[in-house]
Amino acid sequence: MMMVRRLVFFGILLATSAGLVALMAGALVPGGWTVVKGLILAAFVPAALWLGVCVGNALPGFLVLVFARNAARAMLPVAGDIERGAITARTAILVTIRNEDMGAVLPPLGRLVAALEDPDHFTVFLLSDTQDAAIARAEEAAVAGCGFAVRYRRRVETVGFKAGNVMEWLDHHAAGFELALMLDADSEMSAEAVRRLVRIMQVAPGMGLVQSLIAGRPAAMAFPRLFQFGMRAGMRVWAVGQAFWQGDAGPYWGHNAIFRIAPFRDHCRLEALPDGSTILSHDQVEAARLRAAGWGVCVWADDTGSSEANPPAMPEFLHRDGRWLAGNLQYRHLLRLPGFRAMGRWQLVQAMLLFACAPLYVAMFVLAAIAAQTAGEPFPRMTVVALAGAWFVAYYLPKLLGYMETLMFAARRARYGGAGRFALGATFEIVFMLLLDAAANVSKTIAMLRLVLGAKAGWAPQNRSDRGVGWGEAARLFWGHTLLGTICFAALAYASVWAALIALPFAGGLLVAIPFCVVTASPSVSAWLREKRIAALPEEL
Repeated sequence: MMMVRRLVFFGILLATSAGLVALMAGALVPGGWTVVKGLILAAFVPAALWLGVCVGNALPGFLVLVFARNAARAMLPVAGDIERGAITARTAILVTIRNEDMGAVLPPLGRLVAALEDPDHFTVFLLSDTQDAAIARAEEAAVAGCGFAVRYRRRVETVGFKAGNVMEWLDHHAAGFELALMLDADSEMSAEAVRRLVRIMQVAPGMGLVQSLIAGRPAAMAFPRLFQFGMRAGMRVWAVGQAFWQGDAGPYWGHNAIFRIAPFRDHCRLEALPDGSTILSHDQVEAARLRAAGWGVCVWADDTGSSEANPPAMPEFLHRDGRWLAGNLQYRHLLRLPGFRAMGRWQLVQAMLLFACAPLYVAMFVLAAIAAQTAGEPFPRMTVVALAGAWFVAYYLPKLLGYMETLMFAARRARYGGAGRFALGATFEIVFMLLLDAAANVSKTIAMLRLVLGAKAGWAPQNRSDRGVGWGEAARLFWGHTLLGTICFAALAYASVWAALIALPFAGGLLVAIPFCVVTASPSVSAWLREKRIAALPEEL
């Protein structure tokens, strides 16, 4: 059965990719082939593979959400009652911290401990990698006065970043525990969601890890508010679709997940890469190794009671993307190593494609501006419009179908304040993402170039606090994006106004990157969105 599902996924992927490549070739062929046109097509082929992944996950996910009574349960490769039954396993709740605001970290944990009301089976551990002595003293004082039971441990030597932090705990402090619930500093889970994950592990002794779907929490600032409105719709479809064909060979996202301690400790110890550097994006590697050792890895594709905070502004968002990019691209060193199944290697390839497509998009935009200057034939307007439309639909299909799925059911759209309010939020979010993606692709390309030129990848502490962004900071960060956009759009418009207009939705964000950064971090704009309840999540309403 799972083999049939995987054939469906890869069939959709290949058909989508082939169709898009054919459209691109049809748009390029008028006037004959040139070196520049050949480069555009070559850049588009791997990008088309990622678009195929988007469609391959979105279509099954949407159909399951529409027709299944409980989509998450239907896609869970586990038999047994996961909603009732006694909790028998002892579970350590692990929270990794590094220079965090304890006033934000501890309250969600306190709520979880109070709701669980089960100190015999659940124990909270704070695993600190903080190196600043003053911050460490503040952590210890906050833990001492938090009002609930929590064990605090701070490492002196922070080897291996987060993965090393967790493994050190597994080696020296895990005695007596069977399961570990992994949380980040900004994670929050309900007692019901935690108990469900534990019950899944109890009824499925061959399951090594269960990853819960994660929603973004309601946010005060415009940037995370708009971002997570679309993310919630798209990730639900994506996760259900991915679970449809991945089954017990699923992903791990590093937090809001539960794993079985003994096999994780035995099989997920990460050695250094061939160049001696540390594996940064550890989660997908750990999932692939668990599955290769015969343990199941699956997703509970429901975000109820499982949430996280998103970056407060565009600079923090792009900084996080840069860290993830550096980590995911390290997977190229692992693809030929033994110890992975075919699905595990595919997971690593997918993770690389997510970021590797960014420089391809930028290269195609620049090459298109160059090609337009030498085009001898009339601009193939209708073919390019068809390509642009197909590209847009394929890339954003998980999100578009997520919006459609919500609008189809009265109870679901009522949670967002009705169809009109939901559609207004979706419209704002789609425009927001088009503008953001254009600038983000250039930022990812710059980050990748820095790595190629020898920059060292690291895992610096994150700013999670709301803040505004001044014009000076935005100009310093995005003047290059604006210059690139201005030059390329001028070249396109000089050759064909139609070419510039068709490119505008996809790359127009470069022209407004500076004001976009400022406006989406503006307290007044954020307050206006909250007042009008635009892109409001159900928890807010």
